[in-house]
Amino acid sequence: MNMDIFLVIGGLLLCIVGIIGSVLPILPGPPISWIGLLLLQLTNAVEASYIFLGFTFLIAITIFILDYFIPAIGTKKFGGSRAGAIGTTIGLIVGLLSPIPFGILIGPFLGALVGEMAFNKTEGKDAIKAAFGSFLGLLASTFMKLTISTIFLGFFLWDVVQHWSKFF
Repeated sequence: MNMDIFLVIGGLLLCIVGIIGSVLPILPGPPISWIGLLLLQLTNAVEASYIFLGFTFLIAITIFILDYFIPAIGTKKFGGSRAGAIGTTIGLIVGLLSPIPFGILIGPFLGALVGEMAFNKTEGKDAIKAAFGSFLGLLASTFMKLTISTIFLGFFLWDVVQHWSKFF
């Protein structure tokens, strides 16, 4: 019984870290959230569903892989370059650490703009268009990761509530 409580608490923490990791570029959000689901399935209170674990694992890995391609697709679609994509990531980190309101939104756009202008000598409308593409790619990727990680947390909480009496 004590081990079950430890697994539930650990799984809940991993699901929350997965949500945080969906926004932070350093942590792979959906795979971390999936490990939280796995810990819950390892408890004696919840009957393990290998189909559920396999399906959610495939989703987590697919999202993890797509996370590398979506920002690049957004960047290329709007005429941007690798420098713009790298600038977007750096801008996201600076925006997260910044005390400026909406820094998490302003940082990636400005990072992409600086990356395009500094490394590709892109000017004016072309630089803004490329920066916008990088920014949209990052937003789409982040939204996708955040959605999946939140759904995984919902699955986790649903299972805990359904089996509450078996834990205590």
